[in-house]
Amino acid sequence: MPRKIFKKYMPDQHKLRAHPSLRWLGDHLHDPNLWHLTRKSVSRAFLVGVFCAFLPIPGQMLVAAVLALLFASNLAISIGLVWLTNPLTIPPIFYFTYRIGASLLDTHIRPDIDFRWDLASLQSELAAIWWPLLLGSLLTGVLLAILSYFAVHWFWIWHVNNSWRKRRQSRLRRSRRSNQDD
Repeated sequence: MPRKIFKKYMPDQHKLRAHPSLRWLGDHLHDPNLWHLTRKSVSRAFLVGVFCAFLPIPGQMLVAAVLALLFASNLAISIGLVWLTNPLTIPPIFYFTYRIGASLLDTHIRPDIDFRWDLASLQSELAAIWWPLLLGSLLTGVLLAILSYFAVHWFWIWHVNNSWRKRRQSRLRRSRRSNQDD
């Protein structure tokens, strides 16, 4: 069953409940629907988690937690999927989304960004790339979130149907063997 696959990689709910950045959710964390592994809750978790992973903002996990509450998705999977964008993957992913946004806004892509670690440089460079980055990230996040929602939804259905078919075939083989033995 797909539930076993997801449970194997899912973070522990007790650790998530005790996480300092999620304590502000209080009693909402004790809602059992946030921890169930059903086709709908896991599909929604992929929708929420993948979308939040592409948000170019700090605090993606908090946004994912709030959206998991609103969409009644699995909280652990929603928060875990935010780590698709981690320190290793952020540069290529956000550069890709910046290029998408720049092409949609028909703005010049700046390959020669002169970046220095001071406040003035940071503000000027972010002001120049912010809108293309935001548009590209939102568009990519929405599209990939919808694709992942349907992929998980259909995978779950396929897996359950496949399991039922295998059980039925196994039962038929056993009954044929028992009929032949008689």
